[in-house]
Amino acid sequence: MVKIRLRRMGKKKKPFYRIVVADVRAPRDGRFIEEIGYYNPLKEPAEVKINQEKALYWLKNGAQLTPTARALFNKAGLI
Repeated sequence: MVKIRLRRMGKKKKPFYRIVVADVRAPRDGRFIEEIGYYNPLKEPAEVKINQEKALYWLKNGAQLTPTARALFNKAGLI
């Protein structure tokens, strides 16, 4: 099963997330299939950038969104 989820990057106390497509068996910050965007919660307002074509491609092919990723997709206006 494939999920669209967040991968934590950045330093301690300064999080930065990449939105990736990954197998559910892979660790959170481990192997992933494709990067489709990023999320920066430290900017005011929080910055969300998602490649719409890649996201829709993966959703059509059965990828599931995690609850956090779903909230970011709503914020970006993709769902």
